[in-house]
Amino acid sequence: MIISGHCLIKDESRFIWYAIMSVINHLDKLLIWDTGSSDTTIEIIRQVSKVKLLQNKIQLKEFKPKVFKEEEYRQNMLNETKGDWIFTLDGDEIWWEDSIKGVMKALRNPGDKIESIVMPTYNPVGDLFHYQEESAGRYKLAGKIGHLNLRAFSRSIPGLAWSGKYGMGGWIDKDGRRIQDREKSKIKFLNCPYMHTSFLKRSLEEGIDKKVYKRKKKFKYELGIPFSRDFYYPEVFFRPRPEIVPSVWGTTNFSYNFRAFFETPMRKVYRKTILPFKKHGY
Repeated sequence: MIISGHCLIKDESRFIWYAIMSVINHLDKLLIWDTGSSDTTIEIIRQVSKVKLLQNKIQLKEFKPKVFKEEEYRQNMLNETKGDWIFTLDGDEIWWEDSIKGVMKALRNPGDKIESIVMPTYNPVGDLFHYQEESAGRYKLAGKIGHLNLRAFSRSIPGLAWSGKYGMGGWIDKDGRRIQDREKSKIKFLNCPYMHTSFLKRSLEEGIDKKVYKRKKKFKYELGIPFSRDFYYPEVFFRPRPEIVPSVWGTTNFSYNFRAFFETPMRKVYRKTILPFKKHGY
């Protein structure tokens, strides 16, 4: 059983080391395709690639496209991948050790002939000490609604291909059905959460995030729910790291909190009155 990881990134210098290091020991191969980073993302990945035990696990490709073409990149990455399962990883996703072990166990022992794996996420807002309320998550997957993601799927799905533009795309089968819409018994929900930092700043360099396609819309000014004082963060946050890798423990400033104070109530009203009627897939 071969499990290959896909990681399509651009300007992820704040969290990319933590994302990679939280899963790399559990994958047979990790394809990382960078679509034009201008911060220290590439340098950080090269630091990881120098680790002797990881040199043959990471395949890094760099592109400098004028136009971002997710459909093309995802499909080409799939075509170049050998393996039985694809595990997708974004540069802002950090896994707990028990969670990634749980996913790998399910993939390596698919006794119930599952085709895809869905799991929940924690979504920090403002900083790593606060998270977004569960009612804000509206993805509908594996018979559930919430902060969810489909993060692993089988290569055996007939006609597997990527379809759709960035933010709206997904994996489909030979009949054009999204894989989360295939036979429900083959979609497995695992209570193996990971931390998804999509709402936070993802590049260390000021102004870079605003230039990345559609990222400006993801950043949230919101007063989140405080994590409990004994909350158990992903272990990788406490591992020794190269000097080029930043600490992620900064807190929000007065300017952020002031704006979030006014925007948070509006977001809550939107979630209660409009969001439930919008369609969300993967």
